[in-house]
Formats: sequence, C-alpha cells, structure tokens
Amino acid sequence: MIKIDLITGFLGAGKTTFLKKYAKYLLDKGERICIIENDFGAINVDMVILQDIASDNCNLEMIVGGDGREAHQRRLKTKLIAMGMNGYDRVIIEPSGIFDLDEFFDVLYEEPLDRWYEIDNVIAIVDSKLEKDITRESRYLLMSEAASAGTIILSKLESISDPDIEFTEQRIKSLMEEFKCSRVIKEEDFIAVPIECLDDNAFNQIVKSGYNKASYPKEGISEKEGFQTIFYFDYSSDAEKLIENVRNALKNEECGKVHRIKGFVQTGADTKVEINATRQELSVKDVESDRTVLIIIGEQLNKDAIKKYFGEPSL
Repeated sequence: MIKIDLITGFLGAGKTTFLKKYAKYLLDKGERICIIENDFGAINVDMVILQDIASDNCNLEMIVGGDGREAHQRRLKTKLIAMGMNGYDRVIIEPSGIFDLDEFFDVLYEEPLDRWYEIDNVIAIVDSKLEKDITRESRYLLMSEAASAGTIILSKLESISDPDIEFTEQRIKSLMEEFKCSRVIKEEDFIAVPIECLDDNAFNQIVKSGYNKASYPKEGISEKEGFQTIFYFDYSSDAEKLIENVRNALKNEECGKVHRIKGFVQTGADTKVEINATRQELSVKDVESDRTVLIIIGEQLNKDAIKKYFGEPSL
C-alpha cells in the first residue's frame, strides 16, 4: 500500500519549510514521492516555493479549496485516485492552515482509497511564537491538528528561551482540556529543534511517529464568521511601500484579524520579491517567478479597510 502523510500547521507556522527538508530526507532514502498542496484559496503560493524540489522522483500536485467541504472532499478523493495509479511509495499532503482533520480521515476510509493507501504519519508544525490572544476557532483548529499528530514540531525557535518553549508546550496540552479532547500530550510528543537543524536522527524519529485518532466534540467553522482569503492578481508595489502597508494591515483592527499576508510582488521593471508576513515575523526576499499575486488570510476580514492599503481586490 502507498503510505500517506499529512503535515498540518496553523497559518505561517513553517509547514513548507519543514516539507522541503522532509522531502529531501525521503528522496535520499530512495522513496518516490508525490506532494499534494491543498490550499484554502484559489491560488497556491507554496506550490511555487516548492518547485525547486520537483524531480522525476518528486511530483507536485495541487487541490484548490475554500468552496465547501463536499466539493473539496470530491477533489481530494479524485486526486488521490489518480496518484494511486502512478506507483508512488508515499504521498504527502500539505494542507492550508485552515483544515478539517476529519476530512482527511473520512476520505482515506472510503473505497477504493482504503485499499490503496495506509495512513503513516500526521505531523503538526506549531509556531513557538504563536500569539497568546487567538480566537476560539483558531484554538480549535490548533487543538485538532495537535490531537492527531504523532509528532509536534515547534518551529521558529531561533530567539525562544527554554521557559518560552515550556509555555508553548503547556499551552498545547491545555487546548486538549479546553475542547474536551481525549488525547493526552506528553513531553516526548514534541520536537523542539529548529527546522533548519533537523538531522537524519530526527527524521528517523519523525517518519516512525504515526498518528493519533483522538476524539473530541466537533465544532464547525462558519464561512461568514470564519476564515477568509483575499487575492490580488498581477500585484505590483514599491518595495518600501509594500512593507509599510503589510505591517499596517496586520496591526490595524479595522482590517479584521489578519493572520498572514504572502505572495510574489512586482517591485520594479525587472524585480520581484516574495513576501511572507505574520504579526510576529516579516520576510522579504528577491525571487524569480512568473506569477505575481498577493494573498491576505484572516478572520472577519474587512475589504473596505484592506483596500486602503492594497486597492481593490481581484477576489
């Protein structure tokens, strides 16, 4: 049977950074893999970022989400059926930070996927700098991801102290109690090593970590009050103005609760940058990309307020 892994993590936690390292480890072990990027919106920026690991033994595929659970489940099942016929050793799904774990398990238990695939690992990436004040829906999503994970990897540890790491670990444990989850998180479930420093010993542990099928009362995420995505296609801006606008949109409460702003932006006649920003971090670097798109992800987004910084959205 084909092994299947799921890499979860809240918006901006570092899933794609981890995935590139994990994929290299598997390829070096001689596995033939397929990575399915499963995004919440209509455009997947991470798919572009992963292009440099694509090869004969590493295929990249994409599923578009954000238009309802049933439609998304059909697309996921169809994609997995197609991939099941291509002789891969392992399929890795990297979903958006907005993902219902039950959807993953439900699809894999359906015919014919239950005869072709075996769930191997669920790996949760948790930002060690996660904001203390996040909404109930965000806490619920974080809980569900950690509850199912065989390994919980703490990311963005570069400037974090041991007491801060302990606080983050305790916070994850407390979410199990808050949402009446059956999972009991233990110290050995965490890996607190910077993703860039993960070595073969760490990956040997991760690839054997498995998953947990924890039980907890189900909560829905409303489309109106829940997560939203705003797109700007063919987006261009002066670099300094772009950084200023991104920072202002992230901190301006009138814009709603903006969790992440990412994309590829034209900053000059021959220059483009990749921007990836949360409230805690902002990264801008030169990049070569055929596509220019800016994506804003958050809760209860106010398009009128956001337009003051970025103009009229495409979607």
